[in-house]
Amino acid sequence: MNRIHAAIAVLNQTPFAWDENRANIEAAIAEARRRGVTLLCLPELCITGYGCEDMFLASFLQEQAFHTLERLLPLTRGMIVSFGMPVLHRGCVYNTAALVVDGEIAGFVAKQFLAGDGIHYEPRWFKPWPTGRRATLEHGERRYPIGDLTFDVGGVLLGFEICEDAWVARRPGASLSLQGVDVILNPSASHFAFGKQRIRRRLVLEGSRAFGVSYLYANLLGNEAGRAVYDGGGMIAAAGSLLAETVPFSFAGSGVYDAVLDIDHTRLIRAQSASFRPEVEGDERCVRVPFDHDPVPARRHEVQPPPWVEGPHRKEEEFTRAIALALFDYMRKSHAQGFVVSLSGGADSAACVLLVYTALRLAAAELGWEGLSKRLAHLRSIGRASSVDELMPHLLTTAYQATQNSGDVTRNAARAIAEAVHADHFELDVDALVKSYVALIEGAVGRPLTWEQDDVTLQNIQARTRSPSIWMLANLRSQLLLSTSNRSEAAVGYATMDGDTSGGVSPIAGIDKAFLRQWLRFMESTGPHGLAPTPALAHINRQQPTAELRPRAAEQTDEGDLMPYPLLDAIEMVAIRDKKGPSDAFDLMRAEFPQYAPEQLRTWVVRFFRLWCRNQWKRERYAPSFHVDDKNLDPKTWCRFPILSGGYELELRELLDRTL
Repeated sequence: MNRIHAAIAVLNQTPFAWDENRANIEAAIAEARRRGVTLLCLPELCITGYGCEDMFLASFLQEQAFHTLERLLPLTRGMIVSFGMPVLHRGCVYNTAALVVDGEIAGFVAKQFLAGDGIHYEPRWFKPWPTGRRATLEHGERRYPIGDLTFDVGGVLLGFEICEDAWVARRPGASLSLQGVDVILNPSASHFAFGKQRIRRRLVLEGSRAFGVSYLYANLLGNEAGRAVYDGGGMIAAAGSLLAETVPFSFAGSGVYDAVLDIDHTRLIRAQSASFRPEVEGDERCVRVPFDHDPVPARRHEVQPPPWVEGPHRKEEEFTRAIALALFDYMRKSHAQGFVVSLSGGADSAACVLLVYTALRLAAAELGWEGLSKRLAHLRSIGRASSVDELMPHLLTTAYQATQNSGDVTRNAARAIAEAVHADHFELDVDALVKSYVALIEGAVGRPLTWEQDDVTLQNIQARTRSPSIWMLANLRSQLLLSTSNRSEAAVGYATMDGDTSGGVSPIAGIDKAFLRQWLRFMESTGPHGLAPTPALAHINRQQPTAELRPRAAEQTDEGDLMPYPLLDAIEMVAIRDKKGPSDAFDLMRAEFPQYAPEQLRTWVVRFFRLWCRNQWKRERYAPSFHVDDKNLDPKTWCRFPILSGGYELELRELLDRTL
């Protein structure tokens, strides 16, 4: 019998955090060895971290990556392990997987297809390796094969697809299959997006079936570099069957998932296929390495994903766990002592504080209090608590900042939410500060400011006056100030710069307001799997969203200022994601929202396009946000748009001139 005990590892790495990254790799190798694993696949660029950006071009980083690999070699005695790392060859940097066999480097496989869309900028740093080419890499006095390689390791043939390689039409796996490869390893850095694991699963399962191989897919985990979130999302498959799958959104530093690969079985399937026509010419790209495979008994593996993965609230669960993990890692890796939120009593700020609380509850549920304490050892307050609820007053600070336009409804809602998450809550009256600013400018310009003439000015000064005090609390406690703007507001600039946009990170800027309100109702009534719901959210969910910046008699609401949020999000989708012009967007909205009069719809469509163009400068200045779907508005990771433009004026005139 020809069986191999194989495993994948998911790792929570950080760009050029050498000691931490090496420790996670060492833990994964040790756990794999404890289980008797022979073949281990680690994620893409796991030694350096995937998010090093322009530092990939730095010579010190390339050298330190090689030095780290050499330090890890002794740990691989008796094993086959792949390591992801950048390699400099003839003046170019390549994204490679180093295969190490029994403590020795067998060679480097270089990535052939580079991810250069959306959140990815790999062509800025790396060069794609040409298909079918092999070269020699010189490092010091040592020489290693590099390129489009396969490896015959003790009679078992191994090949690689590196992340993007598996997502293209002409994926290398087809060529590897024709070369008779038994196992394909895929070290990946595939960021989280809603529903993406289903796509990955299809790629892995169909690749293993069509190519007649076993397939190891290893992915990164956590908030690696600030914006992208990695869910783990690793799998092991063979001949179209799933053998193992990772638990998504783990708070651990590493995780190992193993299965037994029946090499004879996949070879039999290829032999029985009438359409399989292997290449029979020379195999000069194959590196042969002696290795004794220990006999492995048959073992059955059952794939048991968490119950919520295919449940009715999958998107709500994914959002909860993705942002919770992102916040947890952001705090941990930035060495912040917690978070501060200006808690207005509205949906956005309530969502932010609830996500912080949920992050700690999910982490404690997985790791236990002792494990959580180790992960958050940098917190000065960690020794003062023995549970999440005891820790929260030290870790989360909230403040309700009232003006004369604030009401009891929002004040009471803010207090109720703060109590529900056990935050250290303050109530501050900033109205005197607002009035002093207004009086200062009235004296300077020589006239009184009125709502009829100075509406925007009088609204914005209230939001901006709240910023200094909330920043003071953040500075006083060495905590991260969370900005509370959502994606719908970002699209039309419905936020006060240096006011409610103040903050170091913006956890909900990647999600639209309509879904956010849906999520808050889910958290009130159901809650994520394994955690209780939060009934106090009823104070939030029964309100109409309002900035509460105009006098109360104005009965201000967000949708009254803008348009219905579902419509706003639908226009954004067709205008920005699908790149439709104003007339096409209007026609699509007429079909999707027949309940609104055409004249009103046209007014809203024109309003969206004008506000979108005027407010790119705001989107350029928003605090870093977390990427949760592939229609993000963050110009630094997904959606680039000029700050100055013609503003669709010709197209908008044509729409306004249309006869309805």
